[in-house]
Amino acid sequence: MAITLDDGPMLDVTPLMTPVERNDAILRHLRDKGVQAMFFVTLKNGADRPEGMALLERLAEGGQLIANHTVAHPDFNADATSLAAFEQEVLGCDEAIRALPGYRKLLRFPFLREGAAEAKRDGIRAFLQAQGYRIGYVSIDTSDWLVDRKLKEALARDSKLDLAPWRDFYLAHLWEHAQAYDQLGRQLYGREVKHVLLLHHRLINALFLGDVIDMFRSRGWTILAPDDAFADPAYQVAPMIPLLNGSVLETTAQALGVPLQPSLAGLSSERQVGEAAEKLSVRP
Repeated sequence: MAITLDDGPMLDVTPLMTPVERNDAILRHLRDKGVQAMFFVTLKNGADRPEGMALLERLAEGGQLIANHTVAHPDFNADATSLAAFEQEVLGCDEAIRALPGYRKLLRFPFLREGAAEAKRDGIRAFLQAQGYRIGYVSIDTSDWLVDRKLKEALARDSKLDLAPWRDFYLAHLWEHAQAYDQLGRQLYGREVKHVLLLHHRLINALFLGDVIDMFRSRGWTILAPDDAFADPAYQVAPMIPLLNGSVLETTAQALGVPLQPSLAGLSSERQVGEAAEKLSVRP
């Protein structure tokens, strides 16, 4: 499995850590564990400002890989987002990141939404091919962003919150998702897929990314370099369905008419994740 982190570097204010401290903590986790990750950059979250670009440069100079997540994170499935406008989102981000060490010509669609109409889907694929870009697909989707939001809300209410239950909850959440998507990969390909894990450049990973890496390794998983994972044929696909949304394994299954594993359908919903996280905020 390779690790990817979207949306950063982020300059928002959070409890416990400054933006610099969060960025440095994520980089330190990766360095300490000997892991190279790929960061999919959304410029408007910080890298369009000197202080945010400095954080991005620190990641790149620290041996991490850098890829494109657009300028402002628009929903390409939305009617209001035209093909031409989305192309400019890609080009604008590319201009800002292409001189960085570790730059890769991969685009990850915001919200993992690759077009809700055939004309947009085919148009953006033709555009990316002409630009020499590939799609930075995800095989293991998660709701780390939601756990992060709930944790920040809880810390805003209680700055001395015990973080251990949150760490355990977060690790269990990621493990549940990894197991379900791994089963789907085996169902589709009859083999182990080199997975790409979706996380985000947020407080939750500044706190616990090292624990995430340790958990997967202790349970027999190998952490791969992103270039190695993206070379897997599972990412050299172009599902021909009109509504592309989610993990590449899910969209591939839909394109092939393969029913999803019960374990995937049974993953905790956003509502369930939110409710479980809320319980961690209540003192006994």
